[in-house]
Amino acid sequence: MSDTGAADAPAHPPRRDFLYLMTGSVAAVGVAAVAWPFIDQMNPDAATIAAAGPVDVDVTQIQPGQRIVILWASRPVFVVRRTPEALKGLREPKLTSMLRDPDSQTLQQPDYARNWHRSIKEEFLVVVGICTHLGCVPLFLPSPDASTPAPDWPGGFFCPCHGSKYDLAARVFQGVPAPYNLPVPPNVFPDDKTLRIGENPPGEAFDFNSILQV
Repeated sequence: MSDTGAADAPAHPPRRDFLYLMTGSVAAVGVAAVAWPFIDQMNPDAATIAAAGPVDVDVTQIQPGQRIVILWASRPVFVVRRTPEALKGLREPKLTSMLRDPDSQTLQQPDYARNWHRSIKEEFLVVVGICTHLGCVPLFLPSPDASTPAPDWPGGFFCPCHGSKYDLAARVFQGVPAPYNLPVPPNVFPDDKTLRIGENPPGEAFDFNSILQV
């Protein structure tokens, strides 16, 4: 990681503008899954999105296994702190054989997140939480049980609208309506405790509008 100077750091929205949802908030996310397609119609155009200011998140407040949701550029961004066990599972051949794009060949992320964990730091996943099928907000179900709606699925993100499944690297499974992995927005860690969404690492010039689909 590289540091960015405080002098040129942009102004960031206050913490009250952040939408924090705990891992167990399935009901609230379910409502969002229905509402998001309608909210999405009011999103700004590409030029406005490109000009959206960065948002800082204190990652030390995220517990292992927890997911929070941050609003950036009028879109929900999932930040997940993955456990060592979850990271180990992402490399299992049984899992990768079920994925449509396990190596992130499709342009759904910057080059610096084009790896097996789809992130800068292995521990922290950062993705736009909008299903690439019809724009619903997927549920976060990291540890499926007998009630899981997809019995052949090891856990991750599940879209209740049409059944699309993603793993804990937000990689889409084969045989579901969603065609692509969830997109990774520009992000950087200016220091050990801060994640900045909406800004690239020094020397990188990834444009979120260049992704194939969100």
